Amino acid sequence: MNKFIKKFSEISINDIESVGGKNASLGEMINNLSSLGINVPDGFATTSYAFQEFLIANELDKKIPELLKKLDVNSISNLKKTGSKIRNLILKANIPPELLKSIQEAWTNISKNKNYSFAVRSSATAEDLPTASFAGQQETYLNIVGLKALVDAMQKVYASLYTDRAIAYRVHKKFDHSEVSISVGFQRMVRSDKSTSGVMFTLDTESGSEDIIFINASYGLGETIVQGSVNPDEFYVFKDGLKNNNFPIIRKNLGEKTEKMLFTNKSEAGKSVKTVKVAKHLSNQFCISDKDVIQLAKYGSIIEEHYGKCMDIEWGKDGDDNKIYILQARPETVHSSSSNKITRFSLKENSEILITGRSIGQKIGAGITKIIDSPKNMDRVKEGDVLVADMTDPDWEPVMKRASGIITNRGGRTCHAAIIARELGIPAIVGTNNATNILNSGSPVTVSCAEGEVGKVYKGKLDYETKEYEISKLPKIPVKIMMNVGNPDKAFSFSRIPNEGVGLARLEFIINKMIGIHPKALIQYSNVDKSTKRLIDKKMYGYKDPINFFISKLSEGIATIGAAFNNKPVIVRMSDFKSNEYANLIGGKQFEPKEENPMLGFRGAGRYVSEAFKDCFQLECEAFKKVRNEMGLKNVQLMIPFIRTLKEAKDVINLLELNGLKRGKDGLKIIMMSELPSNALLADSFLKYFDGMSIGSNDMTQLTLGLDRDSSLVADVFDERDDAVKIMLSLSIDACLKKGKYIGICGQGPSDHPDLADWLLKKNIQSMSLNPDTVIDTWFKLAGEKI
Repeated sequence: MNKFIKKFSEISINDIESVGGKNASLGEMINNLSSLGINVPDGFATTSYAFQEFLIANELDKKIPELLKKLDVNSISNLKKTGSKIRNLILKANIPPELLKSIQEAWTNISKNKNYSFAVRSSATAEDLPTASFAGQQETYLNIVGLKALVDAMQKVYASLYTDRAIAYRVHKKFDHSEVSISVGFQRMVRSDKSTSGVMFTLDTESGSEDIIFINASYGLGETIVQGSVNPDEFYVFKDGLKNNNFPIIRKNLGEKTEKMLFTNKSEAGKSVKTVKVAKHLSNQFCISDKDVIQLAKYGSIIEEHYGKCMDIEWGKDGDDNKIYILQARPETVHSSSSNKITRFSLKENSEILITGRSIGQKIGAGITKIIDSPKNMDRVKEGDVLVADMTDPDWEPVMKRASGIITNRGGRTCHAAIIARELGIPAIVGTNNATNILNSGSPVTVSCAEGEVGKVYKGKLDYETKEYEISKLPKIPVKIMMNVGNPDKAFSFSRIPNEGVGLARLEFIINKMIGIHPKALIQYSNVDKSTKRLIDKKMYGYKDPINFFISKLSEGIATIGAAFNNKPVIVRMSDFKSNEYANLIGGKQFEPKEENPMLGFRGAGRYVSEAFKDCFQLECEAFKKVRNEMGLKNVQLMIPFIRTLKEAKDVINLLELNGLKRGKDGLKIIMMSELPSNALLADSFLKYFDGMSIGSNDMTQLTLGLDRDSSLVADVFDERDDAVKIMLSLSIDACLKKGKYIGICGQGPSDHPDLADWLLKKNIQSMSLNPDTVIDTWFKLAGEKI
């Protein structure tokens, strides 16, 4: 057996000590997953023994430890000086003849006299372990052609074991330098420069939910995503949907993808690839098809099942043969060590929002901004500062742990800044486009990633709080605690809070956040003015037409919440915009009436059955059918708001059936909001048409006490605990319990008033749907305990 070289076909996951985690994983997949349809490019690897022989032959096994003894990793200048000396020693050293001969034989064997292109990558023996990710610490060289170029690239990879970032990372993770060796992988390159590539995680990178496969994709070589130089397309695939042969893509986010990395005609390491601009029309469409997304997700599931753990996977699609190849697979490290404790961050005050981007980390940090244009200036960042940069790469890591927050112009959820921020537990906002121009160096800011998918940079240092919950120790209570979830971005995070499902998901929240356009403006797209058309065109990039855009985005929002709370009821309320709220959507003013009191006007069920709105309601029904029938999320139930009369109840049930949503078919439950006095007084009659009621205490209080809940002049009288309101609530509760139908409450009352929650408990209400931030507190109070 050759001590210096191993073919990938000779390697398994048991060979980490000799070829490192990355190469061991490649061999493992080639030997075990090829028969299952997983394509992995072939290659060979130098062993850790080869590296040790290289050090001994050049007496570097003695020189390097001596230099490291004098290292002060907290001194950036000392770190740079020490790293530079070690790397120069390695680059000037000679390759042992026996190692050189072994590389030549392996290269000749796999190349067969053809000028194949190779990726030359590090595979450190402590790399890609379940407890630490050394990925990106050492260099990678792409499109390397010819024996001499391969050997030169290998020597540069050897030297990169001692980059400043790699040295600092090992110290930070308490790894002994002498115990970390390196293997180098030589893998045949896929022509993804002619197509697409990306990164795939077999969990949701933000919440840690293992129900999701998260895929990034961009044009050209995958380095642009890893480096964070592009904002890629994002795809969320629901594992159960994939398993059950339903349509599994529950969410798609279009990235800007402004550049791509291609091969050059040069084979020298560092000059073998180039970056070029992506044409605007390509940037404005998804770079891979739904079919590709589903194929990738299937590969991810196979790999995850084989390894028995969540995985971080790199992939590429070959532009010549159109096949998808798996280029790397490693254990996911950030969420693998998560516990039963959850910590929630929330702002206690607000200020001007300076800029937004993709949020990473679900945390909040505050500090003084330091805009850094090069890692050479990293020493300007002090403990607790907010690092602002165009993008980061592994060279920045020695200083990133000092920051209270990170903000970058470029990058997606799997870029370098995002990965390291998660690992360090630092909030990061990536892909802001122009943070380095908008923000001023030396200014106090607050970095908030605790408000969903959109991260916000606030002016000034704001006060915030954290709460930690031990979710395995909640007492039993005689009521189901559900949640009000309006923001799909936070659904998977919220689903980790103990719950019995979602008692209220507001469709208007989803429409406002994910669509932002009046449905009538999309239906009558050809009739809207030019400026409105331009706004609509920009919003619907990546979708084939206005109607498809509305149905797709709405179904994505519903499906995200449905999937996050899979196997639990998710009650989705159809849209309840008032006319003034609809008017604020793009194109809305053209289609909405002006009402003196929109709160009591054209809303809810009365809007659905109106001839003026029926076609818009039909789009909502189409989205709902897609979620239940195509995506298979049968746990999603439907709720109708603001039903004034029994006739409206009958008409809306008939309209739903006409649109393919028949009560009882495939287990479809249709709930009604009980939020008008007429609903409570005629509860028995209304229940002929519905499977239960969900009390909307805000509107019920408003209409029982004759208040405008938006008016500050009468705000002091507004109280859900008023005796008259309680009588209305009792009528609804008693009627549902008598008929054996669902009864819950989804209004603000129980969240705001623990005594009202206690009263509802005594009335035997079946469920309380609370705001997520009040679930734990209310739970303990209902159990008669203190946190």
